[in-house]
Amino acid sequence: MKVKTMQASRTIQASLVQPSDTNYHGTIFGGSMMAFIDEVAAISAMRHSRRPVVTASIDSIDFLSPVKMGHSICLEAFVSSTGRTSMEVFVKVISENLQTGERALTATSFLTFVALDEQGNPTEVPAVVPETEEEKRLMASAEERKKMRKERKENSKAFISNLTIEKMI
Repeated sequence: MKVKTMQASRTIQASLVQPSDTNYHGTIFGGSMMAFIDEVAAISAMRHSRRPVVTASIDSIDFLSPVKMGHSICLEAFVSSTGRTSMEVFVKVISENLQTGERALTATSFLTFVALDEQGNPTEVPAVVPETEEEKRLMASAEERKKMRKERKENSKAFISNLTIEKMI
């Protein structure tokens, strides 16, 4: 399978923060930001794999600064590491006050996607190679994030094994 650069999956999406995206503070809802992040990351993963994908996990979304209604957000996503059938996607969000031009790093996130074949089963994806210093740093730290993901999944399985599901209606 052909190796691809991180640049090949790079996806940039800009949006204007509308009133329906904001909370009573006049800043973007975390859930709205999450939806923007999941969408741009999925497009990046599909560009890399040229396959349908499903979100396997969202490691974290670190909200670094608020975004006000009327500002723009620009999301940049690219595949930062791959497994056999999975892809880790890094997303960074930059907000901009369109009246002053002031920009701020608003959020960062790592998501994992799995590529699917025609029957909906996981399928192999191309390996990815870094080119820039930022890409090399992200790839160098990918194994540690993968380890933390696996540990979190094991902890979740242990936790949910003790939960009960009762009829609520």
